[in-house]
Amino acid sequence: MPTTDSNAPRRTLLLTGASRGIGHATVMRFSSAGWRVLTCSRHPFPEVCPWDAGPEDHIQVDLADHDDTTRAIAEIKERLDGGLLHALVNNAAISPKAEGGKRMGSIDTDVDAWSHVFRVNFFAPIMMARGLIKELTAAKGSVVNVTSIAGSRVHPFAGAAYATSKAALASLTREMASDFGRLGVRVNAIAPGEIDTSILSPGTDKIVAEQIPLNRLGTPDEVAKIIYVLCSETSSYVNGAEIHINGGQHV
Repeated sequence: MPTTDSNAPRRTLLLTGASRGIGHATVMRFSSAGWRVLTCSRHPFPEVCPWDAGPEDHIQVDLADHDDTTRAIAEIKERLDGGLLHALVNNAAISPKAEGGKRMGSIDTDVDAWSHVFRVNFFAPIMMARGLIKELTAAKGSVVNVTSIAGSRVHPFAGAAYATSKAALASLTREMASDFGRLGVRVNAIAPGEIDTSILSPGTDKIVAEQIPLNRLGTPDEVAKIIYVLCSETSSYVNGAEIHINGGQHV
């Protein structure tokens, strides 16, 4: 596990979507390295938490609501209390399903559902980064946007709204890298493929067998490790990249 210099100032991460899967693994990895981790989610802070944090480091927010997101950003600033924000990881995302878990395509996804997905998956990341730009700039920090393999190819399970929101987020990452980079803030993305989490769809085993050269699922910690690298000095000249974490599924 990563370690941190006990004499160095404690670094701070803000992570959206921390309750499970990649988000949970990311909290664990950064926390084990000595970072302070602020988390955001729709849910209140859990009573039983496996990392060194508490309600004072959790902000409950509905990222689909622009006004509530703005309110949360102000609360985050208060929690930072003039301190630096060394990393922002935009991990929260939603992918609605039709009845029976069926994929929602471009024909049967209504405009309200499309708008809801984009508010969480696309607008919340830029609102967070812009709202905390002073804190990120002061730290010469890093932003990591979590996109998806579904953003670059039609996926059998991910719906059209989710896929297009992730494609837009990949494009936004490039724009942010150009704009924020001039302030000393690096912006990159990771694009996970089939990761072993609780939200895997039935039939994923067929994708693994037929499409993934490594012939296995990825683990949440394998994703979290790359996020950690993108927020550390190891990647100090990496800006505007989208790292594919999919075992070769995209080749």
